[in-house]
Amino acid sequence: MAGQITFLDTNVLVYAVDAAEPDKRARARELLASPPAGGYAVSAQVLSEFFSVATRRLGIASADAREGVRRFVPLCRTAVDAELVRDAIDLHMEASISYWDALIVAAAARLRCGSVLSEDLGDGQLIGGVRVVNPFGDRFDAESG
Repeated sequence: MAGQITFLDTNVLVYAVDAAEPDKRARARELLASPPAGGYAVSAQVLSEFFSVATRRLGIASADAREGVRRFVPLCRTAVDAELVRDAIDLHMEASISYWDALIVAAAARLRCGSVLSEDLGDGQLIGGVRVVNPFGDRFDAESG
């Protein structure tokens, strides 16, 4: 649906700074530079995970990772609160996905996002009313994401 918000999973933000994955880095940067009509959203969880992965796995200095988080803060449209945790637990049980992935989907559902761009969940899967789209897959279409 045109104008709907698209939720970004952590991996999209991480690939935007990951020099070890040049193709995915280019794709992530292209996505971030051209948001859909409804714009992008992330949750506080995504910002936290980005900082952790950037510093621990990619070896980015904390100050530089903090700058990355600062850049993505305007996309943060929901915090992780008790209600979101409860919703994520329910999704985890219903959809048989990890709790952390369920927390991403629950945040996207809370924001009434039409889709979540994620490499970690099944491309095309509908979970909690949110369509999963792998932006790094061969079948990705920028208009549907």
